[in-house]
Amino acid sequence: MSIKVYTDGACRGNPGPGGWGVYIQLNDEEKDLYGGNPETTNNQMEMQAALEALKYLKDKNDVIELYTCLLYTSDAADE
Repeated sequence: MSIKVYTDGACRGNPGPGGWGVYIQLNDEEKDLYGGNPETTNNQMEMQAALEALKYLKDKNDVIELYTCLLYTSDAADE
C-alpha cells in the first residue's frame, strides 16, 4: 500500500490565529484533515498537522511518506 501525506500549517501573526491542513493519499483514496487555533504559532500548526496525520494513520502498518516544509519535522523522520 502506498501512503503519501502532505502537511502544512500557518498563522497570522506569530503568535496569532492559525490553522493546519493535511492531504493523505491512500492508493486511490484521498482524505483531507484540517483544524485551527485562535492563538498559536506557525511552528505549532506545522507540528499539529503532522501529529494529526499520524493519529489518523495509527492503525496502518505501511510505510508513510511525509512531506512537510518544517525542517525539524522532516529531519526527525529520517532518524
